Amino acid sequence: MSQYDDMPFLISSLKAKDEKAFAYLYDHYSTALYGIIFKVVNDDDDAADVLQEAFISIWKSIETYDSAKGGSLFTWMLNISRNKAIDRYRQKSRVRENQTDYKIVHTQSEHFKSTTLNTDKIGLNTLIDKLKPDLKEMIELHYFKGFTHQEITDKTQLPLGTVKTKIRTAMKDLKQLVGIT
Repeated sequence: MSQYDDMPFLISSLKAKDEKAFAYLYDHYSTALYGIIFKVVNDDDDAADVLQEAFISIWKSIETYDSAKGGSLFTWMLNISRNKAIDRYRQKSRVRENQTDYKIVHTQSEHFKSTTLNTDKIGLNTLIDKLKPDLKEMIELHYFKGFTHQEITDKTQLPLGTVKTKIRTAMKDLKQLVGIT
């Protein structure tokens, strides 16, 4: 058992720029974050780059993390990672739209296969499958496909407030399933 298993100690160590705490954070959360990033960008190289960018951002902005605002450290890191993945996906989409002659080549590396298995070890897919179908759809659209609230509203024809409530409810249900209150 590591001293960093104590979440308040880990957070205070990270805010004090303790490199060992950051290494612990990377070792314990990078696989899960990679899996989420990959679901958005769908490319090994891009996912690895985005993961690196996310952890640099986490390191640089850890002082802004405030557990009193209602989110766990993982949720905060997930949002940073997801936003960076969405930015990369949109950037790549714009590049593809501007190119007139391109080929799409789809490959899956052994790294992705092993990462998917490791991500499944934390039970992320199993947890999401336990959600009600409408809440599961909101999580998939928002967190994995990178849709904004407005884009989900346009796609589902649900009011914006309903979309936001469903996403909030889904996250609350996921936290309960994990045992985070």
